[in-house]
Amino acid sequence: MGALHEGHLSLIRMAAAENHRVVVSVYVNPTQFGVHEDLDSYPKTWETDCGMLKDLDKELAEDGNNLGGIAAVFAPTTDTMYPSGRPDQAVNAKGSFVTITPVGEVLEGASRPTFFRGVATVCMKLFNIVMPEKVYFGQKDVQQTVVIKKMVKDFCMNTEVVVGDTQRAPDGLALSSRNVYLGTRRRKVATVLSKILRVAEMSYLREHRLRDELLGPAEQLTKLLLMEQHQLPPEERVNFEIDYISLADPETMQELDEVDETRGAIISGAVKMLPVEVPQPGEDLGLSDGPPVRLIDNIILKPVKL
Repeated sequence: MGALHEGHLSLIRMAAAENHRVVVSVYVNPTQFGVHEDLDSYPKTWETDCGMLKDLDKELAEDGNNLGGIAAVFAPTTDTMYPSGRPDQAVNAKGSFVTITPVGEVLEGASRPTFFRGVATVCMKLFNIVMPEKVYFGQKDVQQTVVIKKMVKDFCMNTEVVVGDTQRAPDGLALSSRNVYLGTRRRKVATVLSKILRVAEMSYLREHRLRDELLGPAEQLTKLLLMEQHQLPPEERVNFEIDYISLADPETMQELDEVDETRGAIISGAVKMLPVEVPQPGEDLGLSDGPPVRLIDNIILKPVKL
């Protein structure tokens, strides 16, 4: 959806290493935003994005290990993507939709009930227009990758879904176009989610398999990090809310009581970084004066037995 960062570029590099021609789609899809979500303020950086893609294509051409480079940038208008008119963003809106259930109804789908309907619909359209042999998605949006894989399978589409690793900042924060909203103060605390997930992962690596054994330490750390902020004065604190911490099946995203060592699992979560309570003079609040920012992240718990 534009506002390109290193996570997007890493996927393009993967595609260029494996394919002769890479098509980059750039489109801010309105139907995956809820009625009160940040469609109007979502960062739109077309000129910067084009410059990044131009530089990347030059880099790919100079690297003799690649099969190809960026053959085209597909940046459609909403009239092109929705020729009968853009459907409303309401849950009960009328229109032509692709709905993938039940995997699209849990976690992100529970918090954002029109999100995966919009994602699946626009991806079906993009796949039909471009007709790619392979499509590349990032692991950061792990539930999205599961939804798209199921859509491709269930609709008998001749497209391979490739998932690239989550790209992170040095402090562990998953790269996201929405990070530009955070500002300096919230950016320092935004690693809370990755820290919580890492605690659960460490429990798995210590051979714990039960839900309480994995998520219990993560929930304890959540309480400690919240307490740390609440003890600070309003001029310094950062308020946040954990939406969910999940231990789910890697193919269905349904919650697990215990990890099957032959299948592994996905630990994922979402946090809402609330606006700065008492801004200080000259403080960097982030893009659009620092609105609420919803961040997601996940860790794949790999199978340990075949």
